[in-house]
Amino acid sequence: MKPAKNSINQLLNRKQTKQIYIPIITKFFISHAFAFLWMCLSIYLSMPWLKNFSAVVSFPLAFLIIGGISYIPGYMNAFLVISLILDRQPVFKEESPDDGITILIAAHNEEGKIYQTLNYLNQQDYEGPIHVFVIDNASTDRTIQEVLRAKRQLSLEMELLHEEKTGKFHALNHALSFVKTQYVVTIDADTLLHPSSLRYLVARMKSSPDDVCAVAGSVLAKNSRENLWTKIQEWDYFLGIASIKRLQGLYQGTLVAQGAYSLYKTEAIHSVGGWPDAIGEDIVLTWRLLQNNWKVYFEPLAVSFTEVPSTFKHFVRQRARWARGMIEGLLDIRPWHQPQPYVKNLTGINLLMPYLDITYTFCWIPGLFLAFFGIYWIVGPMTLFVLPLTLISYSILYFYQKNYVFKPLHLKVRKNWIGFALFVIGYQMIMSPVSVYGYFQEVFRLNRNWK
Repeated sequence: MKPAKNSINQLLNRKQTKQIYIPIITKFFISHAFAFLWMCLSIYLSMPWLKNFSAVVSFPLAFLIIGGISYIPGYMNAFLVISLILDRQPVFKEESPDDGITILIAAHNEEGKIYQTLNYLNQQDYEGPIHVFVIDNASTDRTIQEVLRAKRQLSLEMELLHEEKTGKFHALNHALSFVKTQYVVTIDADTLLHPSSLRYLVARMKSSPDDVCAVAGSVLAKNSRENLWTKIQEWDYFLGIASIKRLQGLYQGTLVAQGAYSLYKTEAIHSVGGWPDAIGEDIVLTWRLLQNNWKVYFEPLAVSFTEVPSTFKHFVRQRARWARGMIEGLLDIRPWHQPQPYVKNLTGINLLMPYLDITYTFCWIPGLFLAFFGIYWIVGPMTLFVLPLTLISYSILYFYQKNYVFKPLHLKVRKNWIGFALFVIGYQMIMSPVSVYGYFQEVFRLNRNWK
């Protein structure tokens, strides 16, 4: 039996009444103007700090370092805050689509998770036909047996495929040749979908202009109670990643339709030659779609839950892989080669990320150590100027996530304030060095692993 469906438009009181419409380009320039003013104010207030630090390392170097740890992050946070305030998610034109969709699940040694993932798929309230391809990618455990068990016990229309060449892109491209539907969805083997998730994902696509080729779903942490490390990551997915997705979706250029859970037009995937041979295959794929003048949206109501790394070692591998994927995307398609102005801007921001991460790792963290001994060359009271905007942006997103995503979906935000405090205070001190490690791996072309 399919779960009972709710009308999100009714639950959120989304009435088709006349409202003040602000064009996207106006939102874009308003957000940038506010961010520029904020940065100018930051520079003005930091002049004593800049002057003192210049006496130690010279003015150009001092400005470069402070810019990387304060001015530019402040600008980016201000741009994010105003963009989130101005963002208004359009209503669904069709809340219960019935188009046929194909779901691809690449699986490598997933015996403990794949059955549960398929069982959640079996409980979707989507009214259209769903065909599932599970692609075993050279598993050496009981993944195949678990898929066959699910095929016997569940009512899913499902096929098991085999791809011996290791690599997620190999598995997905192998299955792509079997896809006959207009839409194809990729899901990680450990991803669990909310019962209405597929319906809202397809509904967003059906409610979008014809030049939208992909919709990224919302990915949250499912194992946040496992340990302190996963509790911290819960807030990264709930606030950090979700806020960036909303920002990019507002400007019609979500930069990663993540392989963990996204919907694509099958023709669009074929038009760029399928998934590329890259460690960040979903990043490079998305950028190639954007380069072909397609647009990529984000749907916050299409909620899924994935297993986040529970050990530091696993976390480092994952985030270093993401950092490498970003570099692969920049090398494959330069931001100035993107035809859409908003996408030029959004991908151009990624050119700054190595500079920001390197500055944070090799300047801010040592500067924090010096500050404990009363030496405020790099870290001092002025560095706290970024914190208010960070808290404001997280508060805005928390309010949105709680009232416009979790509440309509009958989900509850877990009380995890220790994880939140550690996320705000110390998460970046881990993320930046890990990203630098990923950049190092890509520069020296070290071995790649898709898990």
